[in-house]
Amino acid sequence: MSKKRGLSLEEKREKMLQIFYESQDFFLLKELEKLGPKKGVITQSVKDVIQSLVDDDLVLKDKIGTSIRAEQFLHPRYTFGAFLAVREIRCSIDLKNVYDKLKSDLESSNKRYKELVEQSAALKKGREESDERDVALTELKGLQAKHNELKEELAKHADNDPAAFEAMKEAIDVAHAAANRWTDNIFTLRQWCSKNFPQATEQLDNLFKEVGVTDEFDYLELPPALPLSSVSVPKAEGTP
Repeated sequence: MSKKRGLSLEEKREKMLQIFYESQDFFLLKELEKLGPKKGVITQSVKDVIQSLVDDDLVLKDKIGTSIRAEQFLHPRYTFGAFLAVREIRCSIDLKNVYDKLKSDLESSNKRYKELVEQSAALKKGREESDERDVALTELKGLQAKHNELKEELAKHADNDPAAFEAMKEAIDVAHAAANRWTDNIFTLRQWCSKNFPQATEQLDNLFKEVGVTDEFDYLELPPALPLSSVSVPKAEGTP
């Protein structure tokens, strides 16, 4: 057996409005909470449903008496027929808003489409198929291929570039100076340890050897660099 479906908010609103239209009377909220279940609206939902009707101006809320604690009573703003008419008008307004939005979107899309068509036509000008254009494109492809070939040839001789050679030489000089500076620091540290810990000379020697500081450890010396003119540079094909 299928489970009974609960009422939607709109169905609950209509059920509660029926209570007003059937009696054409005023009600306190606590009275409506007792009458709601008879229409299929559980007591716990009545307050929220009534408040939604008040917010939509379908039910009026007034006070009895002038004290702050005076109880509020509720009554319908419209007759049932008027309510149906108001609901139909609101639905019509909603549909009109949707229609206007879709119409505006369609107009924007049509405008953008026309702009794109005009741009496409402008881009095609001067690019019509012709023998002259085909010859120019063929020549352009040949020049691009030659350009790529020259770039590859130039890359082969990049190591013989004087600027690259000087930059490499400077980098070697910097690395050489840094290596000897650290070598000097290691010798200074080793001398300091031997002076301050003479009783641990053997242990210190073993420690330095473990990290590569052996008796052969010394400052770096670089061989004299060859001048760039002494490096043979292969000639490109066709070069005299």
